[in-house]
Amino acid sequence: MKKRITRSLRVSKYIIYKETLVDYKEHFWSFLGAFIGIGLITFFQSKVVTHQENIFLIGSFGASSVLVYGSIQSPLAQPRNLIGGHVLSALIGVTAYKLFPDMLWLSAPFAVAMSIVLMQITKTLHPPGGATALIAVIGSEKIKHLGYWYVISPVLTGCLIMLAVALVFNNITSHRSYPTDKRFTRIVRTFLRRG
Repeated sequence: MKKRITRSLRVSKYIIYKETLVDYKEHFWSFLGAFIGIGLITFFQSKVVTHQENIFLIGSFGASSVLVYGSIQSPLAQPRNLIGGHVLSALIGVTAYKLFPDMLWLSAPFAVAMSIVLMQITKTLHPPGGATALIAVIGSEKIKHLGYWYVISPVLTGCLIMLAVALVFNNITSHRSYPTDKRFTRIVRTFLRRG
């Protein structure tokens, strides 16, 4: 038992040390990916969909940016988790609001708790998904008025934009590889070289 604890501490120290190393190239690509990803979503919000009174940018995308641009090797940052986690959580959030529209004390915790369980069952756990579910319940009247359209726009469309940017910026250099599935990474790298 003592050996296992000692080994676990050694591994933890190594991981923490490795995660805190200053790698300016890594920081540059993380910054650029997040800047472009959120920038594109914001551009669509402010320039393209303003005449439709649509919402395109939600707060949980900021947290997703941390994962898909800054912690690209995390299982929680993979495309299945990014898209599946947000979309399932949005569905749960809208459903919770529709089931309990005047009971915030019930709809908010139900949305978050149920989205966590559904993400766990489907192996799409993505922590910002909890915020996506909560936004569907406590968001502005404009968001609540979208109903299930909230799942398509802003959630799915925003995730697809972030994923497209992540596939480009996380595979530009040989030091970064996203997603962790090597077969998919080879396809993305081949596409980037040809383009």
